[in-house]
Amino acid sequence: MKADPQVIELDEGDLYAKLDRIEEILGTDIAQPFRQLLVAYITMLGFLRDKNVSIRRLRKLLFGGSSERSEKILSQAKGNPDSSSEAGALGSADASPQGEVAGNASTARPEADSNSDDAGSSNHPAGSVTRRRGHGRTPASAYTGCQRVLVTDGSLCPGDACPSCGQGTVYRQREWSLVVRLKGQAPVGGTVYALERLRCHLCGQIYTADLPNEAGPEKYDPTVASTIATLRYGEGLPGNRIQRIQRSAGVPLPASTQWELVRDAIPGGIQAAHDHLLELARQGELVHNDDTRMCVLELSEKLKNQQPLLDQDPERRGVFTTSILSRSEGRPTIALFFTGPHHAGENLRDLLAKRRQDLPPPIQMCDPLSRNMPQDLRVIIANCLTHGRRKFVDVIEAFPSEVEYVIECLKKVYQTDGQAAEQQLSPAKRLQLHQRNSGPVMDELHHWLQQQFGEKRVEPNSSLGKAISYMLKHWDKLTLFLRVPGAPLDNNICEQALKMAIRHRKNSLFYKTMRGAEVGDLYMSLIHTCYFSEADPIHYLTELQRCGARVVAAPGDWMPWNYREQLAAAEADLSRNPPQQFAAGPTCTSGR
Repeated sequence: MKADPQVIELDEGDLYAKLDRIEEILGTDIAQPFRQLLVAYITMLGFLRDKNVSIRRLRKLLFGGSSERSEKILSQAKGNPDSSSEAGALGSADASPQGEVAGNASTARPEADSNSDDAGSSNHPAGSVTRRRGHGRTPASAYTGCQRVLVTDGSLCPGDACPSCGQGTVYRQREWSLVVRLKGQAPVGGTVYALERLRCHLCGQIYTADLPNEAGPEKYDPTVASTIATLRYGEGLPGNRIQRIQRSAGVPLPASTQWELVRDAIPGGIQAAHDHLLELARQGELVHNDDTRMCVLELSEKLKNQQPLLDQDPERRGVFTTSILSRSEGRPTIALFFTGPHHAGENLRDLLAKRRQDLPPPIQMCDPLSRNMPQDLRVIIANCLTHGRRKFVDVIEAFPSEVEYVIECLKKVYQTDGQAAEQQLSPAKRLQLHQRNSGPVMDELHHWLQQQFGEKRVEPNSSLGKAISYMLKHWDKLTLFLRVPGAPLDNNICEQALKMAIRHRKNSLFYKTMRGAEVGDLYMSLIHTCYFSEADPIHYLTELQRCGARVVAAPGDWMPWNYREQLAAAEADLSRNPPQQFAAGPTCTSGR
């Protein structure tokens, strides 16, 4: 029986050195065929390695990627018996003095814990499972949206004698015992009022009972449009699915009616709040931008009819949804969405064109695609370190030791950034911390990257060589966080925001018209800004409708992070003054 061939690991440089010795002894004529054979073998391995990388990327696009935590990536690489065989033939394990790996971070920070849906662990007996942080029971105090019912003791009152000892008296405690009872219901509920009708038997006049005040003047309360908009544009639930749920629950709400409600709710307070968000975003100190493809049937029809999408660029064929995040110290992040044939950089340019001239240029975080650049506007460009990290992760199976070294270096940088966030350091102190802790690490990494090419350890056209070339080409923009206060490490937060548009695309497939896309962008902007501000988007959108006149008059007082202050002030005024004094203007109540 034939024995398996013995695997001998040799470095590429060692092979060439041995061939040089053979040539010295036996001559060029004998050594030259072997030299050509070695070149062909190395080239073939390079093609095979690139093919494996492409297949791996395709598999990730189709089925999704796993966690990009360094520990998970490195353990998978070390636990795969075939991961080092290809690279070992070329001695890649000996090419670097230390180990390495790169994480492919798409939306979450590379070192952040991934989320899971195992919230039911609280039902297991104590000690049977180890609960992860944040996966315990939900306290009753967290149910702020539920109706509160006060239940008093039917047999005891404060001041009564204690039934147990008979000597003391009972008194009411400050904290009541909270018990939660939940009931399922359709997203939109309703009440049918049966009004009594009386008819005169002589003249035939019919008298119908009046609606109670709590019924309100309109069939659809403002909460209906707010709920539908949040489900539709915040959570990606298509209108036909909402329609089916409502019909099954006995509260019909056709998809066409849903569209009319969310569209007609915009004029007034919602439009004014969105316009003010745009103005605040223009003045931001830091902006993130990125885009994803989108489909608008109206624009698709123009392409079929060979009509240009843009007059200034008749060759433009793509339709995109751009996400722009504006951040400034002292206020929550503002999220904006724009759908159409314009690239992310063009949308950012249109936004910043009306920026105040007395402000310094903002920091722009993006990946280094030309379509992300705002062209002639002055910005301080920072590139996403996660994108550079991802290029190394893609080749980990072929170059495990080199990639591990890169991953470990970047891991230290992210740990330093996490430390700054945990301590809530100011931008200036965060910069000092990075310069002290991350600066030496990045200098060492930069030297190592240059060394791979300088000492010819890596072929520049190989998959690893392309990853190294990317890092070196964009090094200054990738390391802006070491020179400019407030510069972020990556664009992950923007990619997370884009998931809202991607979820909409996967569930609804397209927008029918550009008007529909504009409505979706407006609601996505307000809803995602609410998420950043830890505000309830349904409640916020409802109050913008109810207090439309006041929002239009002072939109800055009705942002997701401060609108409750206005509601509290309105309630205080209402309690101090008779209702007649508010007859001339709208009255605002929290509704929750």
